[in-house]
Amino acid sequence: MEMIGRVESIHRFPVKSMAGERCATTDVTFQGIPGDRMYAFIQAGSTSPFPWLTGRELPSMVFHQPEFTAEERPRLLVRTPAGELHPVESDELREELEKASGRGVHLLTNYRGSFDVAPVTLMAHATVDAIARESGTASDPGRFRMNFYIDTGNDTPFAENAWVGRVVRIGAVARVAVTEPDKRCVMTTLDYPTSGGSPRVLRAIAELNGANAGVYGAVITPGAVNEGDEVWLE
Repeated sequence: MEMIGRVESIHRFPVKSMAGERCATTDVTFQGIPGDRMYAFIQAGSTSPFPWLTGRELPSMVFHQPEFTAEERPRLLVRTPAGELHPVESDELREELEKASGRGVHLLTNYRGSFDVAPVTLMAHATVDAIARESGTASDPGRFRMNFYIDTGNDTPFAENAWVGRVVRIGAVARVAVTEPDKRCVMTTLDYPTSGGSPRVLRAIAELNGANAGVYGAVITPGAVNEGDEVWLE
């Protein structure tokens, strides 16, 4: 095996297209990180294979912050951009999203997660920096919405391209089969709580790496992962 870096940060996104949270440690299951994309709002009447309400339709979704309560059986609350706090399943939250988007929606709860392609995503942090330099924007991992950012120990971007078709071990036990590149979309160009957006971000990804940034993976061996853990390529 070849050591390719360390886990720089871990993130999950309890509600699809809303803000995420950083996790110092997490279990990695066959369904990915527990709680990741566990909730999603579905556009009423949609027959599309991508029926979710996302930042494409409502850019302000990324400014909604999910928060799990500190209880034995945690509940998920969502803090709106106006500072109001609503249970994720509440009529108040649904109605706010409907009014803002002009679309009817309903909440989907799925413990397996509502993923675009695969349950785990990874990206070298050097990729984040390279896209920022090329686009003239702030270096912000948050805009890419990945689960694991890897510090590869150098500034060479898109190291993750070489992981496709291979198995990556994250930490002592967890193993992820990297299945394909992540083809990026307009979500990368939005304003985020930590940085401003720009269409130049997506153009930079296209020019630097054929519109791909990051990779998808399927978990083949579950295990616990901590920030700072070693990452190995089998």
